[in-house]
Amino acid sequence: QVQLVESGGGLVQVGGSLSLSCAASGIIFNINTMGWYRQAPGKQRELVASITNDGSTNYADSVKGRFTISRDNAKNTVYLQMNSLRPEDTAVYYCNLETRRVGSGTWYDYWGQGTQVTVSS
Repeated sequence: QVQLVESGGGLVQVGGSLSLSCAASGIIFNINTMGWYRQAPGKQRELVASITNDGSTNYADSVKGRFTISRDNAKNTVYLQMNSLRPEDTAVYYCNLETRRVGSGTWYDYWGQGTQVTVSS
């Protein structure tokens, strides 16, 4: 079992910055991807950014150039630095971990409890 503990988030004005972090504990296999998703009221949950165990990153078009995802493998922690925040970035942000054993096709998927990010104008 894996637990994800998120921190960060809060209220910020337009153009401001926030940082999120998510620490994972438990059984995490060598092949894994950590990421951040978000869900705004009335909308579906969407991928914000993800990073694989070997450092490959993927970003939603809406956050490219403004958000940066990084990770510390020794601490099993993923970070999301959010700059130039906009009102449309307001959402609950969820940490996600997908992991599988080498040679296995079975992925295990875990979620954090979510943290609110509010960008006020």
